[in-house]
Amino acid sequence: MQLALSFSTLLASILVLLSATDNAVQAVPLAKRGKSITLPLTRIHQNRGDVHPQILLQQHINRSQRRIARMKGVAPPSKRDLEANLSKRMFIPQGGRPGKAKQQKRYNRLGLPGAQAAVADDEDEEDNPSLESLVKDKPKGLKAAAKKGKKGKGNGNANAGAANGTGTGAASAGLAIANTPTTANSLGLDIEAQDVGYIATIQMGTPATDFKILMDSGSADLWVGSETCVSEADGGDCGNHQFLGPNGSSSFTNTNKQFEVTYGTGHVSGDIVTDDISIAGLALTGHTFGVANTESADFSDDSVPFDGLMGLAQSTLSNQGVPTPVEALASAGLIDEAITSYKISRLSDNKNDGEITFGALDDTKFDPKTLVTFDNVATNGFWEGAMDAVTADGKDLGLTGRSAILDTGTTLIVAPPADAAAVHAAIPGAQSDGNGGFVIPCDTTTSVALSFGGASFAIGPKDLIFAAADNTGTNCVSGISSGQIVDDTTWLVGDVFLKNAYFSTDVTKNTISLAQLV
Repeated sequence: MQLALSFSTLLASILVLLSATDNAVQAVPLAKRGKSITLPLTRIHQNRGDVHPQILLQQHINRSQRRIARMKGVAPPSKRDLEANLSKRMFIPQGGRPGKAKQQKRYNRLGLPGAQAAVADDEDEEDNPSLESLVKDKPKGLKAAAKKGKKGKGNGNANAGAANGTGTGAASAGLAIANTPTTANSLGLDIEAQDVGYIATIQMGTPATDFKILMDSGSADLWVGSETCVSEADGGDCGNHQFLGPNGSSSFTNTNKQFEVTYGTGHVSGDIVTDDISIAGLALTGHTFGVANTESADFSDDSVPFDGLMGLAQSTLSNQGVPTPVEALASAGLIDEAITSYKISRLSDNKNDGEITFGALDDTKFDPKTLVTFDNVATNGFWEGAMDAVTADGKDLGLTGRSAILDTGTTLIVAPPADAAAVHAAIPGAQSDGNGGFVIPCDTTTSVALSFGGASFAIGPKDLIFAAADNTGTNCVSGISSGQIVDDTTWLVGDVFLKNAYFSTDVTKNTISLAQLV
């Protein structure tokens, strides 16, 4: 198998990218439903056909490496290393290297049409170094293409779409809107792109205004853009989004304290404020959270379909130093326990049945007989569980003593290099691309499963196959990639796995639950 990245394909990719951006395991009874809320989660359709999958793959890999480093509190890979990795994927000689194809990594705002891969510095530059800088020693045509791809100022403020997806803001454009929730106190999860993010609509301010919010179990801060938000990309405004501030909300109060949050890709900084918010009709008066005065292009670009982000890890991880919304809802007695539960859907199923539930588990979404609950082994606020086993077609691969960070904000699965190699050695026809990714046959029927709490959860073939690796129709990018940042035992397990299970976290008991979907 050969991978050839032609000049025309490379040029098209650059143009699009530049113009876009435990120990104790137990089964537990279901939480009470009287005081719980569920939010629908929706996804967004994005056309990535003009971006070569190998470039998208490396962006995901870079982001996951930085995200793991942040989770474990260790130094991330250097900008030079990340730049070299992306450059190697971009400038493969005609004809490629025999037996090498490419894989793709975690959710990355810069991989979406309209995002700015080249102009944002700092964090997004770390994950996806300036493509202009990568082509500085290349033909003049490529340098001109990189410069031409830079985007000007955003279009300014706009009203975000309402919960039904109507509206003129960028946050409503292109979303696969979730169905009406089937359970009381629930919100639907809209799906972004090819299952790269899950978004719910909440209300903020007085009068109450709809905001599209990305739901992320791997961080712990809630923020939206401020009325004076500035994009780091070009010094202009923060795009076609909904903003919050004293001009639009009479209940808005600025505490004059600052915050800053850095993610695997992108970062924001601004003021800590108080204002009224409502989540599926449950009202938090004077809740404390952040408004971003500065956003990297990962958030400020017009193509970004959400107005802010809600972190749903534990508040010990919060940069703002305040309770997360689910913790605040429990403290206010609006829900019985600080539980967050996720049923995330996949775009290809066309069901749009994703939901997020606060305060309980929705037993209509899973088989209660399969529910297992296990300890959260993380000490820094993330959700990390002991992983009992990894199997391929039922065969135990002997990967013991592993743990996995379960993260809705990560698209793929990132395993230590030896573990990733062991998994793919059990998939007939799988090959390493020599750069952290793997290629598997598009028609593979191998069932890879992860075990937690004594129960095994299989990854469906449609999720194991992440994308086409080339134009042959036979080689596909694997949804499991390789990346060692901390040690030989920690995995980062994202939506490739979580789409195949009901996932719930409990701050009160410091536990994680998984169950088979129905």
